[in-house]
Amino acid sequence: MTVLPAMVNGLGVTNCGAIFTFANTTFSLASNTYNERTVAAHCCISFLLPTKLGDRLVATATEVVRSARSGIYDVSVTLENAVVAEFRAHSRIIGGALLHAATAGQECTAAESVNQ
Repeated sequence: MTVLPAMVNGLGVTNCGAIFTFANTTFSLASNTYNERTVAAHCCISFLLPTKLGDRLVATATEVVRSARSGIYDVSVTLENAVVAEFRAHSRIIGGALLHAATAGQECTAAESVNQ
């Protein structure tokens, strides 16, 4: 994620909400990789270093544990080799497939599949 002008606060650093949203989105992608509808049950973030306009942030998710309907994921947000934020989230599977298989002989987009 490249820090854009709308993401910088009055102090000239990246707004914490932008970094939180980036980490949360990365967690969402990681926790939904099993094609089971999964949501956040709890999450927290620690901001370790400031970033600024134009910085290119990278978020990497790690599955710590996944058991039954729950999981724990860590997301590190980095700038080059420096960790700027650490995010931990607890997931909960709410049931049902995230993407449904297309009917035999038919094709559908991911958005159509989710709406079915």
